[in-house]
Amino acid sequence: MGRARETRRDKRIKGFTLVELLVVLAILGMLAALVGPQVLNQLGGAKSKSAAIQISDLEQALELYKLDVGKFPSSEQGLDALVRQPSGATGWNGPYLKRGELPDDPWGNPYEYRYSGGMPEIMSYGADGRSGGSGEDADVTG
Repeated sequence: MGRARETRRDKRIKGFTLVELLVVLAILGMLAALVGPQVLNQLGGAKSKSAAIQISDLEQALELYKLDVGKFPSSEQGLDALVRQPSGATGWNGPYLKRGELPDDPWGNPYEYRYSGGMPEIMSYGADGRSGGSGEDADVTG
């Protein structure tokens, strides 16, 4: 009979009670509520930083294009001139991008390119894909 009591005690000791599980779940929920927004803010900022880095890479490719061709691509030719030779571009030695294709911004939109004689301008309109905005919707330029 002494062994039967020991076996019952062993069975009761194994496992967790419902109260213990609820306490652990409550603690995990509070941690997620505190840490979650901070992680999401960091991810959002990472996309803007990634866009700025991509714009910098595109600007470097434009400089190489200018060295070979003698001028920056026109606004009409756009960034596509970095991967496909535009008509009348003598000295073109591309593609000037590693993968041979034009990247989209981190939000899946194409980069905007303008050139009016000075320095070319490359920009991303941010998460909303429209001019202006703040936070993740803000425009990103080089």
